[in-house]
Amino acid sequence: GRTSGAVAVTDNPLLSSPFNSSRKVKFVALGDLEAVKREFSSGEYAAVIIEGIQGVAGIVDPGNLFLKELKKIAKKSGVVLIIDEVQSGYGRTGKFFAHQYSGVKADIVTVAKGMANGFPIGGTIISPSFTAISGMLGTTFGGNHLACAAAIAVLDVIRDEELVMMAYEKGKYLLDKLGSLKKRLGNGVITEIRGKGLMIGIEMDEGFIPVRNALLFEEKIFTGGAKSNIIRLLPPLTISREQLDHFLVSFENAIEKHKTRVGS
Repeated sequence: GRTSGAVAVTDNPLLSSPFNSSRKVKFVALGDLEAVKREFSSGEYAAVIIEGIQGVAGIVDPGNLFLKELKKIAKKSGVVLIIDEVQSGYGRTGKFFAHQYSGVKADIVTVAKGMANGFPIGGTIISPSFTAISGMLGTTFGGNHLACAAAIAVLDVIRDEELVMMAYEKGKYLLDKLGSLKKRLGNGVITEIRGKGLMIGIEMDEGFIPVRNALLFEEKIFTGGAKSNIIRLLPPLTISREQLDHFLVSFENAIEKHKTRVGS
């Protein structure tokens, strides 16, 4: 959420304020390991925070190699590796956590959103190397019994219905179909398709930015957005193949209608 600490480590000036700017936080470009090394060499850093897959930035995967090297550098420098899996966790990417694709073990993992299928709850998972102290942190609604019951029920459903594997398989199907559509449409429509499992970003050419609104108002399909030209797809893990096909048809319809409008 947009609490002070979370906002302080969010690289978005629109969400920041003088109140947050006093925190000692440094941002480096994703994938720039040399910049990470330079910063860590000062010995001033307690932790490094990264998303399993960047969500609001437009579904940007840091890559397995980068995560592995980041873990090595952090460990060597005595810096705690915190991975934010709030959007990419709980099976969303075809693994329970997105960073599991890299084989990296985080020191701290943050979770929420899918944790209780939309019921308000968040959590922090810590490495055994940390000693948990009961009562150290407190919050008025923390540990709510109903929220915890919902979170446990979600884990049961994920296991019993094999939703992680389903997310992987359906995501692969959707990515393959979108890739074919991109190729069929030719240059100048879809710039890039990226993501894992059912966490997918579709980057549109600047001339096709209105397609997202067309999906909503004409095709009645709600999608996420990032920047002005990226469509974010994060459907329920229980989505059916028929529903995926319906989206694909609707998406192509929205594109073709936009072509007609522009042409006229």
